[in-house]
Amino acid sequence: MTRTTARIAHLRAAGVSFVVELGDPLPRVLHWGADLGELTDGELAALSMTADGVVLNSAPDMPRTFTVWPTEFDGWNGTPAHEGHRGGVGTTPRPRLTGADLGERELTLHLDDDVSGLALVLTYRLDAAGVLGVTTRVTRPAPAGAGDDGSVPYDLGAVTTLLPVPARATEILDFTGKWCRERVPQRSTLTHGSHVRSVRRGRPGLEAPHLLTLGVPGFGFREGEVWGLHVAWSGNQRWLAERLPEGAGVHGAVLGGGELLAPGEIRLAPGQTYTSPECLFVWSERGLDGLADRFHDRMRARAVHPAGPRPLTLNTWEAVYFDHRLERLLDLADLAAEVGVERLVLDDGWFSGRRDDTAGLGDWSVDEAVWPDGLGPLVDRVHGHGMQFGLWVEPEMVNLDSRMAREHPEWILGPSAGLGPSMRHQYAVNLGHEDAWNYLLTSLDEVVTRYAVDYLKWDYNRDLLEAVHRGADGHDRPGVHAQTEALYRLLDALRERHPGLEIESCSSGGGRVDLGILARTDRVWPSDCNDPVERQAIQRWTAQVLPPELIGTHVGGPVAHTTGRATDASFRLATALFGHAGIEDDLTARDADEIAQLGRWAELYKAKRDLLHTGRTVRADLPDEAVLLHGVVARDGSQALYSWSRLATSADGQAGRVRLPGLAPSGAYRLRVRDEVGLPRLHEVSGPGWFAAALEGWVTLPGTVLATTGIPLPNLAPGQALLLDVVRTA
Repeated sequence: MTRTTARIAHLRAAGVSFVVELGDPLPRVLHWGADLGELTDGELAALSMTADGVVLNSAPDMPRTFTVWPTEFDGWNGTPAHEGHRGGVGTTPRPRLTGADLGERELTLHLDDDVSGLALVLTYRLDAAGVLGVTTRVTRPAPAGAGDDGSVPYDLGAVTTLLPVPARATEILDFTGKWCRERVPQRSTLTHGSHVRSVRRGRPGLEAPHLLTLGVPGFGFREGEVWGLHVAWSGNQRWLAERLPEGAGVHGAVLGGGELLAPGEIRLAPGQTYTSPECLFVWSERGLDGLADRFHDRMRARAVHPAGPRPLTLNTWEAVYFDHRLERLLDLADLAAEVGVERLVLDDGWFSGRRDDTAGLGDWSVDEAVWPDGLGPLVDRVHGHGMQFGLWVEPEMVNLDSRMAREHPEWILGPSAGLGPSMRHQYAVNLGHEDAWNYLLTSLDEVVTRYAVDYLKWDYNRDLLEAVHRGADGHDRPGVHAQTEALYRLLDALRERHPGLEIESCSSGGGRVDLGILARTDRVWPSDCNDPVERQAIQRWTAQVLPPELIGTHVGGPVAHTTGRATDASFRLATALFGHAGIEDDLTARDADEIAQLGRWAELYKAKRDLLHTGRTVRADLPDEAVLLHGVVARDGSQALYSWSRLATSADGQAGRVRLPGLAPSGAYRLRVRDEVGLPRLHEVSGPGWFAAALEGWVTLPGTVLATTGIPLPNLAPGQALLLDVVRTA
């Protein structure tokens, strides 16, 4: 819903209000947060009247305001909305509002700035999920006035989308991480100054902020008012939360982000435009689960969201690595079909010269020495079982030991002075080079067409260092922005040629998990680590932005490839159930009982994936970090599936009463333990009374007990998980 007076625009959706006063010279945000309802003109005027703060001592002689494009002219001493210059001048912008367009839940503001000579267009879209998406177009339409003939470009240093948050938002949460331990939460108090996260890797990185959240002290999964930001961009990024002693107008702090631009990367000549990445702002009064709800609803409403059941997948990497013997892979495909796998993905090692990770990248044709008859025999076996066929590719990278690098060294992204150190024995292909881009599109198109490929696992295994385009004159230009846009164009072009093709975003595991790449791909590989102890946390926090059906969750072998930790099959299977499930293991090394257990798990996944991939993700706030309770509740509340797991021992002897999140206190429910994956080992003499009954069949319990008082949960041994099935009866 959208409403406007002569001066105030009010966007509303899904319990969120966004109110902007269209003032002179610049609009200002009066409110972003809880729905204010259908405000009268008088109520809107009152909101405006109370938006002026005090004039402080030793401060500008008028109240500071925080506008939609904050600058020093407003008395704003924090991070400005944009930075840049035109040959060393035009550094103090004074934009003014020249027009505003109001659509359904959309506000577009037109600003002109005579100082910088730029025209700005800010677009705010409040979607049906209550997510506010903001983009900015910066155009240099004509010479900026006297003394400017247009020959000097405007060097755009930064464009930062900023929104104010109230003073009560004093706690900050974002993420860090490393290979095989992505999305590690870190919390602190927002003190005076700037909390800035700069991503300079050419990708969001394994330590990506993921979601920058401000909230009231002590906010958790189920409680607390929170404001969040996600930068939907797959290149360099900047995220910030900022609090100054004088505040931000009448607000307490700001939340903002955008693309991190290298010096000289964006140089605008007359007629040129820069469009910022979309920044997604979310608010909820229901804690982190409330933010996740909004993101999940937004993603599921997309026209490009995967439709239909998410196929159970087997990826061959941890089964065979580079050992691509046809008979071994045929046996693997046969066992996969027996288990119930619906998609088999042939991982790294199928293309020319690729016997290890030091050679072959860039040569995207089948290795005839390994596959003398091509991939056809394997593809035919896979399709004959009714399974889809997928391939691993890493098109953005090249090994120096490859035909591509030897014949076209000019296609490699790097400085004229010579390439720097390799990373994982590889360098980046300059996607901004038209010939290189066309070669990749043609090569991928040919292999997808020839083998009727249903799915590409699209990997990206290094940071971009010294990512510059080599100029013919020896002058190198920064290249991350152009590289990211060229990647998007490549994915778009390939999908246009193959509309049914699914693509996974993998980047050393979870190094490129952002909603920019997911506008063009169908899921992510959140981590190269399949150790269920690590995966419990990785999947838990990846789901803060992504719904489970977009998160690859594979069960590995008894001993984790990356950590060497041995875990029980029941724990591995229960952990992999909550996402787009799959297998990352050599089935030919499993005995008959293990194959049968995998088959029962596959049947459970297929029976429950409609719930898992359409319901609401819920996570309990527990005082003991050694235990986790999470689940998915149907949108209509009719059913739920929970996982109760223990990662380590605890000082406390028992957890006490634990509430199952997402259930209605007024409802009546039946509950039982699911045993398809096997039952967990317990660390107790005997369990709670309800638990013994739930092992035998359904137990009826009221919502007041399950959702309000809670139930005592059994004490699990470390590295164990219990699945609880819940159905509402009234």
